[in-house]
Amino acid sequence: MAGQIPRPFIDDLLARTDIVELIDQRVPLKKAGKNYAACCPFHSEKSPSFTVSADKQFYHCFGCGAHGNAISFMMAFEQLEFVEAIEELAKMHHLEVPREGGQKPYLQASADDYSQMEKAAKIYQQQLEQNENAQAYVAKRGLAEQTIRKYGIGYAPDSWDLLLKQLATTRQGRDQLFELKLTNRNDNGREYDFFRDRLMFPIRDKRGRVIGFGGRVLGDGTPKYLNSPETRLFHKGRELYGLYEARQQQERLAMLLVVEGYMDVVALSQFGIEFAVACLGTATTGDHMQTMFRYTPTVVCCYDGDRAGRDAAWRALQSALPYLKDGVELKFVFLPDGEDPDTLVRKEGKESFVTRLQHALPLSNYLFEHLLADIDVSSDAGKSALWNRANEMILQIPSEFYRETLLDRLANLVGRPRSNQSQPKTTKTSPAVSTATKITPMRRAIALLLQHPALATVMPEAPELAQANLPGIEILLTLQQKLLQQPGLTTAQLLEHWRGAVEYNILSKLALWEHQVAEEQLTADFLDTFRALEDQYLQQRLEALQRKDQLTKLSLAERQEYAMLLKAFKTK
Repeated sequence: MAGQIPRPFIDDLLARTDIVELIDQRVPLKKAGKNYAACCPFHSEKSPSFTVSADKQFYHCFGCGAHGNAISFMMAFEQLEFVEAIEELAKMHHLEVPREGGQKPYLQASADDYSQMEKAAKIYQQQLEQNENAQAYVAKRGLAEQTIRKYGIGYAPDSWDLLLKQLATTRQGRDQLFELKLTNRNDNGREYDFFRDRLMFPIRDKRGRVIGFGGRVLGDGTPKYLNSPETRLFHKGRELYGLYEARQQQERLAMLLVVEGYMDVVALSQFGIEFAVACLGTATTGDHMQTMFRYTPTVVCCYDGDRAGRDAAWRALQSALPYLKDGVELKFVFLPDGEDPDTLVRKEGKESFVTRLQHALPLSNYLFEHLLADIDVSSDAGKSALWNRANEMILQIPSEFYRETLLDRLANLVGRPRSNQSQPKTTKTSPAVSTATKITPMRRAIALLLQHPALATVMPEAPELAQANLPGIEILLTLQQKLLQQPGLTTAQLLEHWRGAVEYNILSKLALWEHQVAEEQLTADFLDTFRALEDQYLQQRLEALQRKDQLTKLSLAERQEYAMLLKAFKTK
C-alpha cells in the first residue's frame, strides 16, 4: 500500500539496533549467563524477571509477560505508536524513514503542515480576544482565562476567507489548506474557510502538535459540534481530545476519564479534574482503548444515564475487551438524567464528582447488568442465550485473571459448574508458553527455526508440503523462504514480519519456548521433527490415493506413487 514503510527498511533498522544497548540506556541491565537481566520496567517487582537476549534481539518478562523486539520496547517504554517508534529508532541511526509510493501518511506529514495548523490556532485565539460575542459566550459558559490559554481555545469568525487571506498566498498554499481541511471548495471551485462563527478547540497529538479542530456553534445552529474531517494529519478514530494536556500534569496518569465533549474536558480541568479526555465525534474505538491503557492502568467511561449514553458505554466495553490485560481495569459512571460532566461539576463541585468516580461500576458488573437487561435467565433458553453471548465476549479478553473471574460469575448465573471449562494451570517450568500452547511437531519445528534461523539452510526444500493438511505448514515454509532469501535475519526481525497478524501471538510464544535441546543436537532434532511432518503428509497422501482407488481408477502415475508410498511405510 502506498505510504507504508518498506519492509526491507524495518528489517535493516532492527539489524542496526542492538536491543541490549537500547534497553540498557533506559533500564540498566546486568549480565546473566548469555542473556541480560533487570527488574521489569513495565510492572513493580523486587527480583529481576526481565531478560534481554542478544542472540534473539528480543526481551521477555517472566513476571508480567511483556515481550518483543526493539520496536515493541520503544512503543511500550516510550509510549509511542508503531510509526513513531520507527521514527525514533531511525533518528538514533541518522536515517530518514522512506515511504512506498513516495506518499506520506499523517504521522509523516511535512513540518509545514503542522506549522499551518499552529498558525490557524493562533489566528483563532486572536479572534477570540477581539470578538465581543465570542467573549460573551465564554463568559456565559464560565471559562476562566487560564483554562482558555491551557487548551488554546479560539474563535472562527463569521467570515468566508479569514484563513485564506492570512495563510494562503499561492495556489500550492490554497491546495494545502484544502487538504488539511482548514478550507473547503464547492462544486464551482469557490474556496472558503471550513469553520465559521464557532468556538474553536485545537486537537493536539501526543507530541502536542495541532492536527485538527473541533468547532462549537455559539447559538442554536447545526451541527452543534463540527470536527475536522480525516486528513493526513488527523484520524479521529485514533486521537483523544485532552490527552496531551492531561499528560502534561503528571508523568504517570493514575486514571483517565472518558467523556463525550470538548466542553466536558475543559470544565473538568478548570475544577481540578485534569485527567479527562474525549473521543472526537465518534464512538470509543479499540485504538482509543489501546492508547489509554498505555498511559494509565485505569480507564473510567463517563456517560449520560439515558439510553444513548448506555449504548455508548456498551460500545466502549466491546472495544476494550481485546485490550484488558493484567494490571488494567475499565469502569463506568452514569450521570443523572439531563446532566453532563460540564453541568454536574459546576453544580456539585470537584469533591462530589470525584466521589462518583470512586464508586464507578466495574466492567464485570456492567457487562452482566447489560446482558441480563435483555435476557431472562429463569428459563433454559435464557440461560443458554446468556451463556453463548457472554462466552463470546469473555474469550476476547487476553487476561487469564479477568477471563476466569468472569467465567466463574457466568457459571453461577446459569447454574452450570466451571470444573469442565477451565484449562489446567500452567506449570512454572516454562512460563513463556502456557499449557494452552501445546507443542506439536509443527510448533516444535517453527519454534526451533524461529529461535535458530540458521537451521533454514539444513531444512529440505519441500514445496509439496504446502498441499498438506497440516496446521501451520504455511508459516513453516514461509519462514524457510524468508531466511533463504535474507540470510542472517534474527528472531526479532522474523517476528516483525508478522506484527499485526493473527499468528503474531503464537509465534511470539514459540520464540520464547525453552526447548531444552543442546546446541550440538539442534540440527539432528530439527531434522527429526521435520521428517515427522513429512511422514504425516505422506500418510495423508497414501490415504487419499486409497480412497480414490475405491471410487475410481488411479492413473498410471498415481499407481506408481501409491506403490512407492505403500512400500515406504511397510519398511518403517
